[in-house]
Amino acid sequence: MEKEQNQNPDKNISEEKENNENTSEVSSQKTKDNETEETQEINPEEKISELEDKLARTFAEMENQRRRYEKEKEEAFEYGGFAFAKEALNLIDNLERSKQILKNDDSLKNSDALNKTLEHFDIIHKDLISIFTKNNIKPIESLNKKLDPNFHQAMMEIENDSKEPGTIIQEIQKGFTIKDRLLRPALVGVSKKPENGDKKDKENEEN
Repeated sequence: MEKEQNQNPDKNISEEKENNENTSEVSSQKTKDNETEETQEINPEEKISELEDKLARTFAEMENQRRRYEKEKEEAFEYGGFAFAKEALNLIDNLERSKQILKNDDSLKNSDALNKTLEHFDIIHKDLISIFTKNNIKPIESLNKKLDPNFHQAMMEIENDSKEPGTIIQEIQKGFTIKDRLLRPALVGVSKKPENGDKKDKENEEN
């Protein structure tokens, strides 16, 4: 048997070659079948529709980014000086403190020097307010107004029977807005009913 195989080596090689060619043909046919199936699964119309959808999504995302950029640019332009404006308010605060210190100085009371100094302080104060107003920075009106948590911060309650409770009767520190935003709240004192008045109201209710 072994001798026969050895005697016909060309025949064995030919058979092996034929088997390899058959295997290659089967593999090639499978590849072609798979490509045909994929081509049949995604036709040109579906491919175009898919590309149009992707393009629409890309344009929508670009438009959203453009709008965000425009909004950020507008806010930067309108409120870019927010921090600077807030710091600049210290000028007004220091000016008010200086005026109060001079007014409380017994050695300067009722003197011409004091009056002239206070007049100059008032001029500076008006100029500062004018500059702020031109840049849309405006003081918050507080006195005799009802307490508004959006603009006022109550620091104390003061007994007062002539004002409705919650009415601002003292301004400790002036508040400001910049455009439609709060720059800083006004620090205020609000009225409340006197304790004696509350007792009288309770007694009247009991009677």
